[in-house]
Amino acid sequence: MRITKLLTAGLLLTFLGCGGKGREIVDRAGRTVTIKNQINRIVSTAPSNTEIIASLEMTHKLVAIDRHSANVAGIPSNLPLLDFFYPDVEVIINLEPDIIIASGHNPTGSGEDPFRLLGEAGIPVVYISMSRSIEDIYCDITFIAGLLQVSGKGEEVIRTMKEQIADITQKAELIEIRKTVYFEISAAPEMMTFGKDSFLNDMISVIGARNIFENDNWLVSPGAESIIDRNPDVILTNVNYIPNPINEIKTRPGFNHIDAVINDHVYQIDNDSSVRPSPRITLALRQMSRAVYPEIYEK
Repeated sequence: MRITKLLTAGLLLTFLGCGGKGREIVDRAGRTVTIKNQINRIVSTAPSNTEIIASLEMTHKLVAIDRHSANVAGIPSNLPLLDFFYPDVEVIINLEPDIIIASGHNPTGSGEDPFRLLGEAGIPVVYISMSRSIEDIYCDITFIAGLLQVSGKGEEVIRTMKEQIADITQKAELIEIRKTVYFEISAAPEMMTFGKDSFLNDMISVIGARNIFENDNWLVSPGAESIIDRNPDVILTNVNYIPNPINEIKTRPGFNHIDAVINDHVYQIDNDSSVRPSPRITLALRQMSRAVYPEIYEK
């Protein structure tokens, strides 16, 4: 029988597990974690992890999720919703989870780990690092499937993804001249995009296009001049927090000189499926391919 104790004044947590050595695993951040109990109660702290859990048909084991996971299809209703960066420790410990599946995005800007005390208190916490390639996403699925002891289902999910991506890459072989793409993930004045070592850069390559910032490192904060100078053929945006992101891009000073704007090739891509490293990236891939090469992918 497990005993939980919370002393909120000093945030001293004691969480005593059942006897037995359990199983040791190495998580996606390279940390060794001991799992002492059968996993029947899961806390998921990031929507990408929640979507992977959903794809594995394991949502019935969820006892809490982060707020951004609330729209993931198939999750039980009325689950406690946790803050992404500052989860309520008392809520989590009262749920008596068998595992916390956390994300490399959860630590705050200061680098503080919001689950450190819970881990030190004996609640197993595994981290899924920030995936920087499509291959990383496959590895994330494999890891979570193994963790939840449904490896066969994980293999099925990955096989389906690979078949869908192969269908796109097969059509990409018909492309003779690769179009250039600027993909915006944060709007002006704090524009942001991505370079190499990002799964979104992989996705642009999969559809047969070329990221204008493909030689830059990971996250990029480009100035308007650098975008204008690189003159992309197509502009994609997954910004969804302003009323009309496409019009906002088209009306920026100087952007009227960009071929993508001149030719009205500015398109919006689903935000969730393009920013969450999960099986749902195939939805964003289909949208991206049809936006950039409608003559090939709409056939």
